[in-house]
Parts: sequence; structure tokens; C-alpha cells
Amino acid sequence: MKEQKFLEIIKQNLSDSSYIGDDCALIKERKERQESQSDLCITQDTLVEDIHFSLKTTTVFELAQKAVNVNFSDLAAAGAVPEYITISLSLPKSVDESFVNEFYKGVETAVSKYNAKVIGGDLTASEKVFISICAIGRKYNDISISRANAKAGDIIAVTGVHGDSAGGLKLLQNGIKNPQKLIKKHLLPEPQTEKSKILMQTAKQCGLTEFAMMDSSDGLADALYQMSKAGNLAFDIDYDSIPVSKELKETFPQQWQNMMLWGGEDFELVFAIDEKAFNNLDKTMFYKIGTVSDRPFDKEKTKEYEKNVFKHFEENTN
Repeated sequence: MKEQKFLEIIKQNLSDSSYIGDDCALIKERKERQESQSDLCITQDTLVEDIHFSLKTTTVFELAQKAVNVNFSDLAAAGAVPEYITISLSLPKSVDESFVNEFYKGVETAVSKYNAKVIGGDLTASEKVFISICAIGRKYNDISISRANAKAGDIIAVTGVHGDSAGGLKLLQNGIKNPQKLIKKHLLPEPQTEKSKILMQTAKQCGLTEFAMMDSSDGLADALYQMSKAGNLAFDIDYDSIPVSKELKETFPQQWQNMMLWGGEDFELVFAIDEKAFNNLDKTMFYKIGTVSDRPFDKEKTKEYEKNVFKHFEENTN
């Protein structure tokens, strides 16, 4: 039976396959994580062939890592470290054992960086490749994280450059192989797990009980809009201070501003935090791009935002 053969391949590629095989996985408290008894965080993300990715522009090994990392990015945005994932994989009949082998090699590469475990999932047939991953993480501490937590006077900041992933996608769509930095950012995004930990630790040391944060998976402008709307406060952004790579500017001299704001899939953290806490952060790792105003959120900008978001979803596929 093909499914059983695939299961054997999956077990061979995981460093710990002891959770695989039963209808449910029994999760016991992991001794190495007992120092952190904070709340669990759960997220799920689905990637669909020819909508979110194309097998013409990515390897299966790269695809698997990205599928895991987009979930780990959500955990980072919640101030959580990854612990477990489950994977539901739907595959066409044309897919052979090599696909499953390469996919789970990629999965193991991604989860092993964070000592996370694959604890189950599902295999089904489908017309195209569907990848749905549920990731479970644990908060670093009891600091409350929500996109609605921004306060007037907070510093708005990001963890890295924006627009590179959109640039990489555009290069792949046009069959161009350089600059590799842009292509790699699109194919192999990295969750900002370590920077999330630093933020949570700094917030705790500065006596904060909450701050606002999310990731920029749908674009920097989207994240800023969502946080501003959720907190009902206007954001004053210094667009010239948003970090952008020289590769993006040189490769797309007429388009880099739009890619920076609306490109998506950079998977950096976007956060609004008390000024004292921000001043305790390393400015080579965290970049101020604005401040939270005491003015209310401007509802009149909604139409312009929606126009750009819909354009983003129409153009940035595969």
C-alpha cells in the first residue's frame, strides 16, 4: 500500500519518529523545557500548489522547510518557541517515493534547528499538492502578545529588511537566477525565533506585561495596518527608515518601494513596544521605523489599503 510505504519513508527521515503510528500522539511534558511553564500557542498554515508555490521554481526540499518555517514565524510573532508540529500532506497519484523522501528531509532540517518534534499528521490523495501544518509552541514567558496591544508613544520597529522575498519571486517568475540573496529569501525564509526570544526577555526585564507584535507574512504595510486598526491608534511611519537591501534597490529601481511595503512573505517581526524597552535592544538587530500616535486609527485609509492588498494577492502567487 502506497500510504504505508510513505509512512516508512517519513519515519526514516525523522530523528525522533516515536510519535508516529498511532491515531493520536500523547504529548508528555518535556524535561528540557520544564523551566518554561508558560502558555501553549497553536497555529496552522496551508500551502496549495500553483497558488502558494510552484514546483517549477522550488525544490521539494526547500518547499518543506518553507512550509514549516511559515508556521514557526507565527509562533515567533506570539513570543513562543516551537515544540511540535503535525503535517497533513495531500498528494497527486503521480507523486512517487522520492517526493516524500525529499519533503521529510526538508522537514527534519527545519524542525531540528529548534529541537521541535513531528508528532503526527495525515496522508491523502488529491489533484495537486496540499501541505497543511499545525505547529504548537510554548510562550517564553507570560508577557501578553497581541496586535491590539500598541500604546501611544510606543516605538514601532521591525527585525529586518522588507521586499526581498517579493523581489525573489519576481526573479523566479522571469527565469532570472540572480541576485541569489533575493531568491533565497523567497524560497527559504527563516522565522525570527531568536529575536522573538530577545524581545520577550527584554520586555520582561523592563517590567512590561504586554506589547504588540505580528509577522509580516502578508506584507509590512498589512502588518502596520492590522496593528493600527486593532489598537485603534494611528501609526506615524518614517518610510525612509525602513530597512531595504541594496540588492532589491539595484535590481528593481522602479519597484522596490512597492515591494518593500506590499510584497509579503518576508516573515520579519513587526512590533510596537515601550520606548524604554526598545532602548535596551541591539539597534543592529531591531530597527525603529516609527511611533504610535495618540490619534485614533484613520478609517478613511481603508479603501486604499484594500486596493493594495487585493493587488498583492493577485500578483504574488506561486
